[in-house]
Amino acid sequence: MTRPLSKVAPDWWDYTTLDPAILADAARLNERTLKGLARPGFTIHLYDTLEEFYLAEALEYIDAWRQSSPDNPTGICGPIGPTEQLPLVARIVNSIELNLSKVDAHFWGMDEWVEAGRPVGIDHPLSFARADMELCFNRIDRKLRPRRENIHFPTGDLKVFSDSFDQFRCAVMQGGQGEVKHWAFNDPLPRSGKWRHEPPPAAEYRKLGARIVDLHPMTVIQNARTSGGGQVASIPTKACTVGPRETWKCDRVSIWQAGCHDNPFGQRLTALMVSKRLVCTSVPMSLLADHSDVHFHYLRSGLGAVESAMH
Repeated sequence: MTRPLSKVAPDWWDYTTLDPAILADAARLNERTLKGLARPGFTIHLYDTLEEFYLAEALEYIDAWRQSSPDNPTGICGPIGPTEQLPLVARIVNSIELNLSKVDAHFWGMDEWVEAGRPVGIDHPLSFARADMELCFNRIDRKLRPRRENIHFPTGDLKVFSDSFDQFRCAVMQGGQGEVKHWAFNDPLPRSGKWRHEPPPAAEYRKLGARIVDLHPMTVIQNARTSGGGQVASIPTKACTVGPRETWKCDRVSIWQAGCHDNPFGQRLTALMVSKRLVCTSVPMSLLADHSDVHFHYLRSGLGAVESAMH
């Protein structure tokens, strides 16, 4: 049976091409049944307040860096989206005087915009590297900051960036969830060539490493909403991103959803697919069903409801 065309972008794969029964099952989930989707290897956390949510996210940085030592350099891979945890990370490091240089701590940025075939510079107003530096690392006392060479951004030689996941231990890869159900910029692929009638199998998608990608139109529109005041023309249509290959080298994948970047339906859909191991590359987040330690974090007030009503 031919998969339906996307309702959003007919030349692309995305979650709107799934079996309608899966979509209906996801829409019916409430807080109780969502929590019940947890299984070995897939943990679900719920938080009552925004402060608790972002503090817990910030503490993942601290927990990862406290595991680091010169003979076992360890770090965390972190997103831009959300960003609210980043100033908290700096404040905690300063408060407990965690010397990130002394313990040889590492950090990986997940992604960066690409324009004219090259990653944007740190002076670009939308630069993810700029956000990490301004919101976190430049706020850490100089004597406590990690060494600059221990901060890895996917903005130069992507092979060198990818190889660093073999050289140093990544204790946790954090992420948000975009409206197209990606982590980092691992978007669904275009519906073309040999993938015109079926999306690529998970085994093929899992081979993808750090690379430059074309962004699904839904991702461009989402980022215009969250970062560009709705001005879609200001958002690049390509990006560098960490890939599944690097993701599976991380001990844990930790996804944080406060209800700002994806909607009530999307937050439910990926939890259902990861829990039930309904893996399909039209929903890239579903591939995390095959990772051994995945944590989804939700703000209760951000879960909302999936209902049809005029507003």
